[in-house]
Amino acid sequence: MAAIPPGGTWFDTLKTSFADVPIDTANDKGIATTEFLEAAEALTSLFDILGSAAFSPVKSDLNGNIKKVRDRQLAAPGESETLQALVLNELKTKKHVATEGLVWLVRGLDFTAQALRHNIVNPNSELSDSFRDAYGKTLKAHHSFIIKPIFSAAMSATPYRTNFYAKLGSDSEKVQAALEREVKALEERVAILKSFQDRKEAKW
Repeated sequence: MAAIPPGGTWFDTLKTSFADVPIDTANDKGIATTEFLEAAEALTSLFDILGSAAFSPVKSDLNGNIKKVRDRQLAAPGESETLQALVLNELKTKKHVATEGLVWLVRGLDFTAQALRHNIVNPNSELSDSFRDAYGKTLKAHHSFIIKPIFSAAMSATPYRTNFYAKLGSDSEKVQAALEREVKALEERVAILKSFQDRKEAKW
């Protein structure tokens, strides 16, 4: 994990922030594929801060889905400048590996965003409560009885709130501002993608 710069926060160490991921508002709110995948990859290091081996399946799941989308982008870069274009062009080939990968990636990012939002809004909540609440609203309905206990173990292994925030930076005001900025940007992009994925042409 990169060292936090003096007076900075953990968010300053990220290669790409979700706030930096372009949205082409003139073109169906197209979300830039390269920057989105970089931001998603950067955010998975948050699970290293959560610090438990129990979170490694969660991180591995996100990274596996990032790879599926990136593999399609590398195979057809001209058709994959935005995530929406990547999906529609892949579906034309009668394949849906990356499309399905993106569905799961968005679910995982939605889970992360909702957990962090819950913790921002409820300053007395422990992380375990925030992650459990978010899991119930996002991933739980899509997981099998084999996967649910793995995620349940991760929720129980979250560090205490004070320890987690201390690892994000020494200046609590800066940490809160950076966290709010990142979560708001993530929520906006997740909402755009969920709306797109609900459309008939994005399904297989």
